[in-house]
Amino acid sequence: MVKKVFLSWDDVYSLLDVIYAQVKGKVEYVTGIPRGGTIIAILFSHRFNIQYMNNPSPHYPSLLVLDDIADSGKTLSEIKNKYPNLIYGVLHYKDISTFKPDYYGEMISENYGWIVYPWENVESKTIQDYLDN
Repeated sequence: MVKKVFLSWDDVYSLLDVIYAQVKGKVEYVTGIPRGGTIIAILFSHRFNIQYMNNPSPHYPSLLVLDDIADSGKTLSEIKNKYPNLIYGVLHYKDISTFKPDYYGEMISENYGWIVYPWENVESKTIQDYLDN
């Protein structure tokens, strides 16, 4: 059984504060990778008065693309290959990820546990739960 780590909204805001401290003055726009990234991009936009964009665009090099976690790195690598000149940030950067974001709220180890963000169902299954079925 995989350990689950439950985050609160305050935890998310604290991680967003860490990212904002790193990107302040470097970004004018923010967008997110669906699904978790969209939520945090909207929170980031409201919290720091940064203009939200619906989609990544190569025409805005000061665009921060957010996601909740760089786990395997596959999703973020695909987006970066499509939009290489944008800025990338995540709440959690897993040390085994093949993708290293430009900015992150917290680096975590491979055995940190399955993170359940506050917008997710508390009973959400881990990837291991899905594989067991």
